[in-house]
This record gives sequence, C-alpha cells and structure tokens, in this order.
Amino acid sequence: MSSEPEVAGPAAGDAAGNTEHTLRSRLDQALSGPFVGMVPWIILGIFEGPGRTQWAVLVGLLFAIGFLALDRAQGRSLKLLNAVGALYFLILLIVVFTVSDQAVDWLEIWLGEISNISLTVIVLGSMAIRLPFTLQYAREQTARELWDNPVFLRINYVISGVWALAFLISSAAGFYGDYVLGDNNNLWTGWIIQTGAMLVAIEFTAWYPDFARAHAVARAGGTPDEPAPPVSELVAPLTVWFVPIGIVSLVADAAPMWLGIAFIAVGVVLFRVLRRDVKKERGPAGDGP
Repeated sequence: MSSEPEVAGPAAGDAAGNTEHTLRSRLDQALSGPFVGMVPWIILGIFEGPGRTQWAVLVGLLFAIGFLALDRAQGRSLKLLNAVGALYFLILLIVVFTVSDQAVDWLEIWLGEISNISLTVIVLGSMAIRLPFTLQYAREQTARELWDNPVFLRINYVISGVWALAFLISSAAGFYGDYVLGDNNNLWTGWIIQTGAMLVAIEFTAWYPDFARAHAVARAGGTPDEPAPPVSELVAPLTVWFVPIGIVSLVADAAPMWLGIAFIAVGVVLFRVLRRDVKKERGPAGDGP
C-alpha cells in the first residue's frame, strides 16, 4: 500500500513526458514536412482580395522567410520550395506596392491562378531536374542508405506529381470562375474545388508511402511487415469534408437545398461505411481512434 504513491508519481510523470514528447514529435514532423512550404501560398489564397492583397503578400513573405530561417536554425537543408517561394513573394511584394491601382485590381482577380500555375511549374520543374520537391523533406526522415532506393524515389515522384495535379486543378477551377463565370468570389470554383484538391494531395501524401512500400515488397516475393493500407483508408478522411461543404453551400445559398442536404448525408454515410471497411481490412490495428 505504501509503495503506491511512489509508483504512481513516476508513472504520471512518464505519461506526461510521453505526451509532451509525442506533441513535440508531431509538431517537428509538421514543420519539417512538405506541407509547411505551402503555408505562405495558402495564406495568400485565403486572404488576398480587394484591399487585402498587399498585406496578404506581406504576411506570406514573412512566413516564407520564417520557415527558411527555421530550417537553417534547426540544421535542415535549404528546401527548393521554400527558397523559390520566398523569392516569389519578395518579387510579388515589390510589384503590388509599386504598380498602379489598376494593375493591383487586375492582380486581385488573377493572382490565385498566377500562384497556382507558378506552383505547378515549380513542382514539375523539380521533377524535370530529378529533384521532386518532396524528396528533400523525405530524405531528412529516411536513412541515407535508402536515398537512392528505386521505391523511395518513385514514391516521391508520384507524390510530387499528385501535388502538381492538385495545383493544376486549382488553376483550372479559378480560371473557370474568373473568366467563364466572371465571379472572382464563386464558392465552388474559388474555394470548394481548390480546397478539395489540396486535401486530396495532403491525404495522398500521408497514405501512399506505406501503400507503395508494401506492394514493392510483395512484388519482390517477400512479406511486408505491415499490410498495404486499403484505398478506403485514403478516401474515408476525405468524405468528412462533404459535411462542411454541404453546410457552407446551404448557408451561402451556393447550391440548391437538396444538393447541400445530399452532401451532408452522403458524407456521413460514406465515412461510416469506409471507416468500417478500414477496420475490417486492418483488423485490430484499425480499431484505433
């Protein structure tokens, strides 16, 4: 009995320490992953608009410089996306603060498409020079002897290609809204489609490496340590977004009421069905939160 407090004390300390370590690990992983390079562009996409473009560009530049400094302070390599992004935002800042008001008005209409096309070119260019932009991030989390592994390289080419496709879809959606519909604030072309493309790329980035590695081992005649994650594991988190899409479309009156309700219903049903399939295919491992 008297020993219980002595046991409970260290155990509680260990639990708190483990939780803190987990949070720090997740934060470090987030700050060292490819998504962090997208943050300045996302800030620009969300906040640019009439009367806000100059300040959105300035904030985006500050974030881009901040992430460059953070990489160097933590001893990480200079990332192509971060470096090109900082240069892009610096040039853009000079432009938006020096051109005429008419030119700024034009930029406020087309800046989203310009940025998405620029990102597409950056990603495709990185693949063309055989340095897909995700590779620099992946190398920092992978043993050096695996850097030239064909599976490792193929994973990064595929993921980079998916990001390029997401940016291209966002460019096309924005162009359709601005040029064809003549509506710079169209909810579907300006927000839902573009956000959806980014979410697919984010989920694919997390899902595909385990899938590709497991299939590579199986093709070589071996048995993977973990089974390949099912496709339902990729799709299930995406169906959650059907619900807010339906709610936003109803609130903003951006679609018929039946369509908004259908999005909500389909999102709830698909998520439950796909989550059940994930648990079934994963077995006990799929019973987590």
